[in-house]
Amino acid sequence: MEPGCETLKPFVRRVAVLSLHTSPLAQPGTGDGGGMNVYVRELVSALAQAGVVCRVYVRRWDKDLPRRVQVEPGFDVVHIDAGPPEATKEQLEGLVEEFALGVIDDLIDFEPDVIHANYWLSGVAGQIVKRKLSLPLVTTFHTLARVKAVSGDPEPERRALAEADVMHCADVVLANCHPEAEQLAYFYEVDRDRVEIVPPGVDQAFFSPGSQAGARWALEADDSPLLLFVGRIQPLKGVGVAIESLAQLEREDAKLWIVGDASGAGGSDEVERIRQLVVDLGLSDRVRFVPPQPHHLLSTYYRAADVCLVPSRSESFGLVALEAAACGTPVVASAVGGLLTLVKHGTTGYLVDSRDPAVYAQWVDLILGDPVWARRLSVSAAAGAREYTWSTSAARLREIYGEVTVKTLAPCGE
Repeated sequence: MEPGCETLKPFVRRVAVLSLHTSPLAQPGTGDGGGMNVYVRELVSALAQAGVVCRVYVRRWDKDLPRRVQVEPGFDVVHIDAGPPEATKEQLEGLVEEFALGVIDDLIDFEPDVIHANYWLSGVAGQIVKRKLSLPLVTTFHTLARVKAVSGDPEPERRALAEADVMHCADVVLANCHPEAEQLAYFYEVDRDRVEIVPPGVDQAFFSPGSQAGARWALEADDSPLLLFVGRIQPLKGVGVAIESLAQLEREDAKLWIVGDASGAGGSDEVERIRQLVVDLGLSDRVRFVPPQPHHLLSTYYRAADVCLVPSRSESFGLVALEAAACGTPVVASAVGGLLTLVKHGTTGYLVDSRDPAVYAQWVDLILGDPVWARRLSVSAAAGAREYTWSTSAARLREIYGEVTVKTLAPCGE
């Protein structure tokens, strides 16, 4: 082949990102805001910085929101009117078609090369957009109904059926890690050739090791052993297990900080139950509830902690575990989903194949009782986390986007 005649890889210039039910502008840790907010915001930012112009489409959730918000050059958030702004997450299924039609209207002048849908509701909307505009569809589900059902958090069967339809319509189904790819194949029989693994990243500029003493001074924390839980207060995240683990520690001076707030329709009831659990266990002076924090400020909390607890019932990836590790904080987490990939048992933290708080307490006591070993875990955790960057994730996605634009679209039934 003559020099300069090499086959050029297709380059995608514009991407329409669907995030119907939660906005990258929303505060993580409140309402339906969580890891997906961070994922969309950081990934789209990395794509924009690589020259891919992105529009993120979200449902208008406040009547005063402007039609369009520029987050940075090449990264706009567009608010689509679909139902009343105050509609609950449980009502959004009935608003998907209206949302999709609003997206289609805006896409006429944008002319994207590909659609990237996040979560099952956006996936259903993505199907409609794909059929109408004949565009390739890439999907990330973040959580899966059939996986949640196995872990004790059942979802309506119609959601599982809708997820299956989206998967068989999508040109590429993204998985955050190998365990999630295996779940897609086992629970939904997705063709493995259409599944691509693209791990999320972590912002190394914010989430990196630092002075624990300095972090505690900034947060006005004392020198007691400190455990940290970061996430929405809902049964799925297992905050009750974290509290009961604290109660079983050998160190009676240890404390637990819970950074997050209510989530979902029953969120207020769950917060009340959790607060009552703290009282019943006599831990009122050892547990502190911290309101949700701006994402970049969480690094101070991770650095202040001796251990980060992630006792989720299911977790497609586990950004909290990755962010904690990046800050050099050992993680004790449930042995589920992406946490199996992120936490190296006995090297960066510990995995618990149980819901028993006593087992969590056993590993936490081991870390708190041996500062030298805790330091080794910290160094290994930070080193491992350096493998995950958003620029790497964006680079792989750009390849995937380009590949689907030159392939025949997967059939998408009416």
